[in-house]
Amino acid sequence: MPDIRIVLIAGARPNFMKIAPLMRVLSDDPAFDPILVHTGQHYDQNMSGQFFSDLRIPEPRYHLEAGGGSHAVQTAEIMKRIEPLLLAEKPRAVLVVGDVNSTVACALVAKKLGIEVIHAEAGLRSFDRSMPEEINRIVTDSISDLLLVTEESGRENLLREGVKESAIHLVGNLMIDSLRSHLDQALKSDIAQRIGMAGGKFGLVTLHRPANVDDPAQLAEITGALEAIGADLELYWPLHPRTQSRLKENGLVLSQRIHLIDPLGYMDFLWMQANASVILTDSGGVQEESTVLRVPCLTLRDNTERPVTITRGSNRLAGTRRETILTAWKDLLAHPITGEIPPLWDGKAGERCLAVLRRHFVG
Repeated sequence: MPDIRIVLIAGARPNFMKIAPLMRVLSDDPAFDPILVHTGQHYDQNMSGQFFSDLRIPEPRYHLEAGGGSHAVQTAEIMKRIEPLLLAEKPRAVLVVGDVNSTVACALVAKKLGIEVIHAEAGLRSFDRSMPEEINRIVTDSISDLLLVTEESGRENLLREGVKESAIHLVGNLMIDSLRSHLDQALKSDIAQRIGMAGGKFGLVTLHRPANVDDPAQLAEITGALEAIGADLELYWPLHPRTQSRLKENGLVLSQRIHLIDPLGYMDFLWMQANASVILTDSGGVQEESTVLRVPCLTLRDNTERPVTITRGSNRLAGTRRETILTAWKDLLAHPITGEIPPLWDGKAGERCLAVLRRHFVG
């Protein structure tokens, strides 16, 4: 019987692509007993449910159904619900991924119970503490026992913050494992027909960060830039529920060149990314995926915690004002970029994570 019980936490849409390769390698290794927990931070079918079927992730053993609310309410609710589960299961470790509220909530509870914490995608820093995700990253890394890193900047950040080198492991990017293993299937998607695309070139938009969508003036700046870009290139925008609410609240009506569509499942969204001429996003994961797909990406932020997507990849910072976004767009038209794929983003990060865990727990 396996004796190394590890609880893996998934809470929000970006987590699922990182959890899938870990569940696969841990389930295949007889030394480990992986227990998947879905906190319910994203809880509608399009935002989470379909991702489980698309990525062939097994049904979670536990579903906490924590739901939404403010950052404080959501984090507290997840902490309340994960504690009795950990007390009952008595795992050797809790493995958290990314930088969402589920990440920091479950890491805090585990650490206070004396359970080891493993953080996958550790060390990323935007150096902007106004971002809730940055706080989650810093706190989680500060209490983690094993830190699994996607890019060299993460290792350097952790060393600078005083993390011992023996706890840091550069393993590559789990999201890219999922992308590479599902890309061929995703390219067979019929999403273009289902949403009535006429064919030809198009751009893909995603927008969800509170700093971009909650401030009416900033949202107006970004949509103003999208309107101008839409005159050159038709845009398709799968609307995050948060963003949809803000557009309605602020009375922002967009031109017919910007097609607002429902949130997409993983396969459909991957098809859209792979076939887009440009991606405009404020998502960290999309910056990484577009880099591997070698699709030009304009990040609608003033910073990024994933600098390798700029130094090596196809990403560039466009800022959040109409003027800066359009300047980046015109520069992209004049100087197209495809970049290169960063080291260890080769689809084998899951295997390297397993090797680290075996050394740590088995010896």
